[in-house]
Amino acid sequence: MYAIIACGGKQYRVAEGDLVRVERLAAGAGSEVEFREVLLVKTDQQTYIGRPLVAGATVRGVVEGEGRSDKVLVFKYKKKKQYRRTRGHRQDFQDVRIASIRVGE
Repeated sequence: MYAIIACGGKQYRVAEGDLVRVERLAAGAGSEVEFREVLLVKTDQQTYIGRPLVAGATVRGVVEGEGRSDKVLVFKYKKKKQYRRTRGHRQDFQDVRIASIRVGE
């Protein structure tokens, strides 16, 4: 059984027991989170496709850790004008272990 969820403007394919790296959530490490934006659920017998969401479907997980991604450098440059700017960005993330996938019927 697997599901496709939307979180932080991205979509993730998850199954029970998977560790997923998502954009930082309001929950702290060790707390439970519930994803209600479930776009698709595939079980052994049936596939539930949302229009746009699957009604009553939820995915629960536990936040296992937090961190920051590698630095991405942005470099601006204008030729012949002696203009150069370098700027860095590190995105916050959380690792979520998927505990259960439920389909409400």
